[in-house]
Amino acid sequence: MLISEIKRVVEQVSRDKGIDRMVLVKALEEALKSAARKKYGPKIDIEVQYSEETGDLEVFQFKEVAEEIEDPMLQISLDEGRLLDPDCEVGDSLGTKMDTNTFGRIAAQSAKQVIIQKLKDAEKDAVYASFIERRGEIINGIVQRVDRGDIIVNLGQTEGILPVREQVTKESYRRGDRIRALILDVLQDSRGPQIVLSRTHPNFIVTLFRTEVPEISEGIVSIMGAAREAGVRAKIAVASNNSDIDPVGACVGMKGSRVQSVVQELRGEKIDIIPWHVDTAKFVCNALAPAEVSRVIIDEDNRSMEVIVPDEFLAIAIGKKGQNVRLASKLTGWHLDVKSETTYNQTMQSGYNSLMALPGVGISLADALYEKGFYSAEEIGKASVEDLLQVRGIDEEMASGLIEAGTVAAELAAQAEADEAAKAAEAEADEATETAEAEVDEAAKTAEAAALEEASEPGKEETGQTPNEA
Repeated sequence: MLISEIKRVVEQVSRDKGIDRMVLVKALEEALKSAARKKYGPKIDIEVQYSEETGDLEVFQFKEVAEEIEDPMLQISLDEGRLLDPDCEVGDSLGTKMDTNTFGRIAAQSAKQVIIQKLKDAEKDAVYASFIERRGEIINGIVQRVDRGDIIVNLGQTEGILPVREQVTKESYRRGDRIRALILDVLQDSRGPQIVLSRTHPNFIVTLFRTEVPEISEGIVSIMGAAREAGVRAKIAVASNNSDIDPVGACVGMKGSRVQSVVQELRGEKIDIIPWHVDTAKFVCNALAPAEVSRVIIDEDNRSMEVIVPDEFLAIAIGKKGQNVRLASKLTGWHLDVKSETTYNQTMQSGYNSLMALPGVGISLADALYEKGFYSAEEIGKASVEDLLQVRGIDEEMASGLIEAGTVAAELAAQAEADEAAKAAEAEADEATETAEAEVDEAAKTAEAAALEEASEPGKEETGQTPNEA
């Protein structure tokens, strides 16, 4: 068994794979133990020692000194023991150096297999340890192949996977293409570490800006949040801890050079850079830019806001297919309900009228309820007696009556809304039926016309013969 040869392989693997040398030495020690047990049986008591100075591995077999020998592999007589150690006594354990060349070819092959397996395990552990610390970083790779939609990326030391769900829909890659992606997660698998990549995660755009903008990497400018609809649009919120540095300007760069670098990497994805604000309402207004906001009504309990915008800015605030308000909601962490001023005023007027319809409520009491934040009969129905007692002109008996009347009004309004929805659904179903019937009639007429045209074609007789056949 060529220990020196194995040692040279271990050193080479340690250098090439970046695995700690002592991990490999440990694997070699276990391999030698395995080889000895293959040769002499599983009961043999052996110990492998590694010399740091010489780089040699020595194998020692230990036997117990006994008066009567029952197992020669585990025991040695007192006379034989005293030849090795004159001071030994019965019960002592004596070790003798073994010649590894006697292990045999099969045992050597077994040791080789153990070493190879240990090296593979050590390599997997080294790759995992290397990448687990890089989670959240952007890495470059080369597309190796596409497997059921998932892109397998060659990362040098190992392969990474870019799952379908983490790919931008409009992007396509072929084998050999260079690709940049975020290390989203590192999973320990029986086949080795699995590096999960992403190009759709919001942190991908955050890390790209951190790479392009020195002020972010230096900590002067901070990215407070990011929201994306990958491949289409993204919003990031930035703040500066230095009043002399504009966070938005720092991210945009001279003539837009910095943000354009990020946009190019994202294949044209539009990016809105928004100044963060400690006031949540102001932050929401910034997030909905370029739309102007007239007023914001905050519901902290449900973490939602009702945002009122001028009629001409409603489409801008909502965005194409609701994209702008959806991204603003993700960015701020608040549920946003955007309404035009006209709709809002109509709703408020309708609510005021429902208050006036309650028994015993006149203009002055309706105004007092409005001042206390009760804008409709439905809200009165949800209030408590203690809440209504805070309104001037209301006693306990009246408060109970108003709550009961408000509850009834809310139920009637809900029923009316449900009836309206049912009528709309029925009308839509009728329209769909009429459309389908019209299509069937049209198809029947077309078929009939085609049949008549075919029957009236010249050159055909009742016998079915053509002129040539006749």
